Amino acid sequence: MHEREIYRNIPRRVADSHKGDYGRVLIVSGSRNYVGAPFFAASAAVNTGSGLVYLMTPDVIYPIVAHKLNEPIFLPVPSDENGKITEAALPTILKQKKDVCLFGPGLGQSRAVSDLARECVRSLDCPVVLDADGLNAIAKTPEVLKEAKAPIVLTPHVGEFSRLFPAFSERRRVEDALSFAKEYQVIVVLKGHRTITALPDGRLFENTTGNPGMAKGGSGDVLSGMIASLIGQGISPEIAAYTAVWLHGRAGDVCKKLIGEYGMTPTDMLSAIKTVLRDC
Repeated sequence: MHEREIYRNIPRRVADSHKGDYGRVLIVSGSRNYVGAPFFAASAAVNTGSGLVYLMTPDVIYPIVAHKLNEPIFLPVPSDENGKITEAALPTILKQKKDVCLFGPGLGQSRAVSDLARECVRSLDCPVVLDADGLNAIAKTPEVLKEAKAPIVLTPHVGEFSRLFPAFSERRRVEDALSFAKEYQVIVVLKGHRTITALPDGRLFENTTGNPGMAKGGSGDVLSGMIASLIGQGISPEIAAYTAVWLHGRAGDVCKKLIGEYGMTPTDMLSAIKTVLRDC
């Protein structure tokens, strides 16, 4: 992928527009033990240009996350005794006006999370990005992906993909990602060195940006927020996926140059997104 091609994919903002023109992103994220995930995902969506970001979190962490964020619209929902989201969130997820739904970062694992993930896949008529615990939630029932009404983007690291596809081998990462994408008709963003984006039509994009300094907890939440943001702004899920991967890596490279691989953090990457998109 060439830099010029990537920047051509990003929609230009016009003078006669308003926040509703730049996407409504619903993010379902967070639990008592994972307060950072909703911060990273929502901040990444905002910094990538989303007009409206709705952030659904368990009510137990709402005060903490709300203290850290100013831009999102919060949708706190009931939590269970372990500080995780419950089935009570489903009506709000279904009725909330949205152009894309990001489900999973930091939700933890529970029966309710699994049930909600499957229902999002089956029922939502907008694209769904499944990340982190959203992937773990369907690992034992990937067949639900075949029931989707709208495009599905999966963003697994190697461990998560191995749970989805037990036959996975690092030696066949390209072939296995393409095979899964074709069988289930989903977009697979298999994260790692030279992240690959496998499309259901057989196309594959290997990323060339990024560095080892990005290998820190929270980086994946940033990427999923960026993918959802671009989809919400009207880019096709296929193009949004590999474009966000490239921009995410470029943000990491900006941090490496300014800070170095050891000290750079996902929080630094959030600021670098603005630099990477500055001249669009």
